[in-house]
Amino acid sequence: MKTHQTSGIVLGSLAALGCEVLYGLSYIFTKQATNVASPIALLGWRFFVAFVVMSVLILLHVIKVDFKGKKWRPLLLVAIFDPVLYFIGETFGISNTTASESGVFLACIPVAALIASALILHKYPTRQQVLGIAVTLIGVIVTVLAAGASASLSLIGYLFLVLAVVTYALYSVYVEKATAYTGIEMTYIMLAAGALVFVLMALGEALHQGTLPALVSLPAHNVNFTVAVLYQGVGSSVLALFLSNFAIANIGVNKTASFIGVSTVVSIIAGVLWLGEAFSGLQLLGALIIIIGVYTANGNFRLKKAV
Repeated sequence: MKTHQTSGIVLGSLAALGCEVLYGLSYIFTKQATNVASPIALLGWRFFVAFVVMSVLILLHVIKVDFKGKKWRPLLLVAIFDPVLYFIGETFGISNTTASESGVFLACIPVAALIASALILHKYPTRQQVLGIAVTLIGVIVTVLAAGASASLSLIGYLFLVLAVVTYALYSVYVEKATAYTGIEMTYIMLAAGALVFVLMALGEALHQGTLPALVSLPAHNVNFTVAVLYQGVGSSVLALFLSNFAIANIGVNKTASFIGVSTVVSIIAGVLWLGEAFSGLQLLGALIIIIGVYTANGNFRLKKAV
């Protein structure tokens, strides 16, 4: 029993790490894709491709789903919080604020996840976890500000970013509550919800701007966009969401949240190596602080539960 529990913690931790690495690498592809398309167009294509790929895998019996006799409410809540509300908040929040502002706001997600876990699940982090996540938060803020602090003073942008932070925390909590579903089942419904909402938004935007033919033919005319969509759809959606759901189911919200800062470190390394972006000593310090924070939060893990 103890061996099985240890194995679950190890696999869950690796899944959380893998998820954040995939999210961090998506930075490269997002930068390339948004040079030729709007963020909404990218989201529409991303979730459409992800939903189609996973549907084909189900039809070919490569993966299995079974929703018979299961309550839909917990799963629908998960899908509404993430990807629908989270990506709406993130996309419009980032577009209405500066990079440093959005980075600092999104760095607060682990803290929001801890609070949501305590209030809704009555699961409380250990002092070591709190310390580790606080250190990670500091590291992310240092890294973001090292790239240059600026202020937009955009109230609407701030509200969208708050929406992103809160809904991601609620997604984390409700994934842990949706115990009747497998990670694959949760991922499939999340992708279906994302495809429905963001494809409609992308079509609406294109119709309003008179660019519908360009939107539909975009992957056929731009290789960078096609590569970005394939990575975002398969890597950052199908695989990353499955890993995230698997991690939360095996190690809980609190421990999974402690890995979020890893994506920041990966995105910095990816930007330097592939995009030739500048890298300062302060960014290196921030990255090291993040790594220390993640290590601290995951050492000798124990979860306290209220009686």
